[in-house]
Amino acid sequence: MRIGQLSQRTGTSQRLIRYYESAGLLSSTRLPNGYRDYEPSAEQTVRRIRALLAAGLPTRLIGQVLPCGQPDGPLLACPGVLSKLRTQLAELDRRAEELDQARETLRRAISATEEAGLPAPRPAERYADRPSSAAR
Repeated sequence: MRIGQLSQRTGTSQRLIRYYESAGLLSSTRLPNGYRDYEPSAEQTVRRIRALLAAGLPTRLIGQVLPCGQPDGPLLACPGVLSKLRTQLAELDRRAEELDQARETLRRAISATEEAGLPAPRPAERYADRPSSAAR
């Protein structure tokens, strides 16, 4: 499959797909006309890369995880990588806790404001106390 088709199927830009290839996370062969040609399994590989990036893993660590899984099978951590994945999971847990606290702070502020019966500002008044962009 060509890069445009892979891009469309995965919702990933062609530029990112080329980056994944340059980082060694994805491979292709070149057709006689110079176009990249990807195996059907590349679609699943790109989806896995995207998921691992969303989990906060750097590409160098993703490169250590991808070779141990089967294209259509479970994603397995290669030997020596498990501790790094556990560290990343702990970091995600920490960030999730911070987000939970921030969410609760916003809920309390909204609730307190509504209970106090304060009116919501009209759109024109919302930023009246801020200097205009021309004044900055």
